Parts: sequence; C-alpha cells; structure tokens
Amino acid sequence: MALTSADLDLAALAADAGAAILAVRARSLASERKADGSPVTDADRQAEAIILAGLPAIWPGLPVVAEESAAAGTLPETGSEFVLVDPLDGTREFVSGLDEFTVNIARIRLGVPVAGIVLAPVSGDYFIASEAGGAWAARGVARGRLPLAADFRSIAVRVAGPGLTAVISRSHGDRDTEAFLAGRRIAARRSIGSSLKFCLIAQGEADIYPRFGPTMEWDTAAGDAVLRAAGGRVMRPDGSAFLYGKVAEGYRNGPFVATGAVS
Repeated sequence: MALTSADLDLAALAADAGAAILAVRARSLASERKADGSPVTDADRQAEAIILAGLPAIWPGLPVVAEESAAAGTLPETGSEFVLVDPLDGTREFVSGLDEFTVNIARIRLGVPVAGIVLAPVSGDYFIASEAGGAWAARGVARGRLPLAADFRSIAVRVAGPGLTAVISRSHGDRDTEAFLAGRRIAARRSIGSSLKFCLIAQGEADIYPRFGPTMEWDTAAGDAVLRAAGGRVMRPDGSAFLYGKVAEGYRNGPFVATGAVS
C-alpha cells in the first residue's frame, strides 16, 4: 500500500488551512460564542473557507457538512457518501493558548469514515487514513513545507498489555467516563485535546478512549477514520456500530468507545 495523489492533495489542503489558523493565532486569540455556547474564531472561519474551496478538486461532487457552515444553517443534502469538516477542532484549547488543536477532514461512505486527515498545525504532525488502505503519519513537518510521500510512515495500533493507557478529554470530563474507566484495568491516563486522542491510539501510544459527553460528527470523523485504518475500532458502549450521517439528530454523536487491539 502507498499514499495516493488524493491523499497528498488532502494533506496540502489541510496544510493551507493550518497556515491560516496559525496566522490568525499570531495576531489574536479573540473568540465569540455561537448559539450553542461553543467558541468560534476568525481562524475557524478562514480555515473552513480554504477547505471548502479546495475539496471539489480532490473529491468532486461530494456534499460537505462543515462545522461553521452548519452553525450558520447551511446544510447540504447528503446521500450515501459525503464529507465532514471540522476546520479547527479544539477551539477551546486554541483560545487558551494551547497547541492541541487540529484540522479534520473525513470522507464518509455508508455511515463509515473511509478516508481522511488530521493535522496538528503547531507540531506539523499529519495523520492520514488513505483511500488506498492503511494509516500513515508524518511527524514534525516544518511550517511552510508541504508534506511529501517520503515523510509518511505506516502506523498501527498496538496489542494492549496487562494495563491499559486511557486517553481522556482535556476539556470535557464527565462522571459516565469515570464510571466506565473504573471498571477497566487502567494503568495510565493521558489528557489531550481535539482529535489527537484517536491518533494516540492509532500510532500505538494508548489503548482506549471512552467518550460519553456530547460531540458532533465533524469532531470525530477524521480521527475515527485514522484509527480504523490503523486497525482500531470505534463503537457504541454496547459494542454496536458507531455510524455517521445522523441527519435527524443534527449530526450529533452519542457515546462511543475508541480502542486499539483491546478485547
């Protein structure tokens, strides 16, 4: 398996969005509140505009559900295949001056994320779920340079040892998550923002990520794609399928558990 030209074009598009985010960050961390109370910044809006302009050349004809457009009431008709975009996942971390925010783009087919990218603009870490199969990572790509195929290495989940490493949300802890973890053999915890939680499991640095608090589909789809491509799973807490395209629910997710090679 190898990365496709579409994978590399997607990485370049994410890089452009990430550069716009960092340019805004250099000027200001000011934010506003959306109707649901979540923060939004000029970085979110500018990155989304870049992604929406570039996607048709990569995935022609696919409808795109993007966070800020959705917040403004713009939602396309979606069929069996569409794209989910979170231009700046981890806005709370961004506004707080932390580096744990990402650019997320994912392709959904029949409810399942089949390709996508997560980019952490500050570190220059790219994680790709390839259309050709497999998960790939390029770490520490310098700002201003587009990642090349030679920068990427294949990644895969690890086989869990006697104690699990759990990743939990930095900003969204809750009692249900704590109750879930209390019933498992957890040896260590890592707190981190944004979709990077999925990527830690995908590259074999953690084992399980339970989430019972609210998320939207665009928050999770790209990280989910990377994790599944790396050999992991994302499911509902009862073990049933965790799917995308929940139009009737306004693209809101229910609880889920993401895992590596864990029974």
